Formats: sequence, structure tokens, C-alpha cells
Amino acid sequence: MPTEQQTLAPPARTPRTHPVEALFSHGRLVVIPRKEARREQLLVHLADTLFERERSYTEREVNEALLTVHEDCSALRRYLVVAGLLVRPRDGSSYRRGR
Repeated sequence: MPTEQQTLAPPARTPRTHPVEALFSHGRLVVIPRKEARREQLLVHLADTLFERERSYTEREVNEALLTVHEDCSALRRYLVVAGLLVRPRDGSSYRRGR
């Protein structure tokens, strides 16, 4: 007969979630995360807070919005487009919120 200690299952591990705010210091993004899941969390936050749905943005407007949080606006813009959070036509003339 198993003892009480043998029948107890180890506590289930819950994934640790870190708030996206931990990536910021004084309103500025400290680092663009390398881990894809963490970067996705950041990108969703940026899309939600910096860009309105149903509005078109010029590349300059996108860059200006992203520069408010980090100096590498081109990397952030590219990540947002690849993630489908910002979409643009082939000619790159404008940007809109995606998913």
C-alpha cells in the first residue's frame, strides 16, 4: 500500500507570466525581448496602446509612435508587421491595425 507521501502528486507548475510593464523603465522600453512569446506579448501591448483600430497611419506616424517607447522604431515596426499586428499594402504607403 502506498504511503501518503507517495500518493501526493507534485504541485502543478504554472507558467510564470511577467507583466509587460516589467520591460519598461520610466515609460521607455528597456530591451526588445529575444524570446518569441515574450516579444509577442510586448507587440500586442504596443499595438493596443499606440495604434487605433480603423485608422490608417503613414510610416512616419508609426515611427513617431514607436519612438515614444524605443529608439529602434524600424525593428519594432518590422516585428509588428511580421506578427500581423500592423498590416500594409505592397507599396508600403500606409499601415493599419491587423489582428
